[in-house]
Amino acid sequence: MRLIIMGPPGVGKGSLASDLTKHYHIPHISTGEMFRAEIKKGSPVGKLVQNQINAGKFVNDSLTNDIVRIRLQARDVKEGFLMDGYPRNLKQAEDFDHILMQYGWTVDYVIYLDSPEEVILDRITGRRVCPTCGRTYHVRNNKPMVEGICDNDQTPLVQRPDDTVAITKERLVIYHDQTQPIIEYYRSKGNILCIDGKGSIEEVSRRVIEELDGKK
Repeated sequence: MRLIIMGPPGVGKGSLASDLTKHYHIPHISTGEMFRAEIKKGSPVGKLVQNQINAGKFVNDSLTNDIVRIRLQARDVKEGFLMDGYPRNLKQAEDFDHILMQYGWTVDYVIYLDSPEEVILDRITGRRVCPTCGRTYHVRNNKPMVEGICDNDQTPLVQRPDDTVAITKERLVIYHDQTQPIIEYYRSKGNILCIDGKGSIEEVSRRVIEELDGKK
C-alpha cells in the first residue's frame, strides 16, 4: 500500500504514521529524514541540500524530488510506503505522480488528518519536550510520572519556543494556504481520505485502519 499522510502541525501525524507503518509493514518516509541521510552520506545531492539549509532557504522542489527518487530506489519500498512531509505543494504532487509512474506505481490513498483549531492549539501549547532524549509529553493528556521531569532520564522538560498560540496560529494559516490545492488535487483523483483527528491516538489509528482495510 502506497500512502501519503497530511495534516496541520500538532494534529498527530507522527503517532498515526507509527501505527500505520507497523500495521501494514511499510516504511515511514519523511523528507526531513531523507535530507539528513543524504547530508550525512556527503552525497552530491546532500551537499546541495546542506548549502540551501545553511543559506536559510527551503529545499527547492527540484532537489526534494531528487531526494525522493533516490529513496524510492531502496528495496524496502517495493511493497509500499507511507510518505510524510511530501508533497508540500501542488507542483510536488504532480511531480510525485510522474516519479511513481516510472515504477508503474500510483498513490493508493492520501490520509488527510484534521482537527478543529482549538484542539490543535491545545495539543501544541501543552506540549513539553525532553531536550536530552526528545521524548514528548503533554501537560494534561500525557503527563510524566513527576511533573516537569522526563521519565527516561530525569531531565527537566521544556516548551519549544515556537509552541505558542501566536506562532501556531501563523503556522496553521500558512499550512492551509499551501495544502488546500494539494487536497483538491487528490480529491479530484478520488483517493483522499479526510479523517477526523479528534480523540485519543488509539481511536484515530483504529478509525484510519478500519477505513483503509475497508477499501481493500
